[in-house]
Amino acid sequence: MKRSLLAAGILACVLSVTASSSRPALAQQSKVGDWTIEKRAQDTHCNASRGYKDKDDENRDYVIVITYSEQAIVIVMIYDGWEWDKAGEILRADVGTDDADIMKKAKWEVMDKTTVRGIFAYDQSIMDRLAKAKRLTLDFEDDDDDIIEMQIPRAGEALAALKFCEENRK
Repeated sequence: MKRSLLAAGILACVLSVTASSSRPALAQQSKVGDWTIEKRAQDTHCNASRGYKDKDDENRDYVIVITYSEQAIVIVMIYDGWEWDKAGEILRADVGTDDADIMKKAKWEVMDKTTVRGIFAYDQSIMDRLAKAKRLTLDFEDDDDDIIEMQIPRAGEALAALKFCEENRK
């Protein structure tokens, strides 16, 4: 859960407005399976987040956060098995789902030693591919060992709830 909050905080940096100190920071929140869909008072946009432990990978933590606007899709991935050297470093990775390639050599920014963030121009076909996926894969360029596969079950339902949240955010 700490990682979910960290990811949400990172997103707040990307898509936030300063909340008035006189207003309470209340969140609009719903659940879709183990996804959390929320619009926090300090955020401009809603986000969908999912965190889990993978018993097949030394019980490591995985977190994914997805948000979007008419201009951009933002995906934050946190994996406690990563040990990136420096924040701000730009990595390139092929992005795919279980049955489709989404992007070749997409740009990902290292946020901290376990977190990367991709910011992409909004494209409905990306959202459609994510909605049909059960997993999202990043295959980092120039590193055969650095491939991550995040499980995103019920992504279609989560993205539908995210869209509803976006259309009804205040």
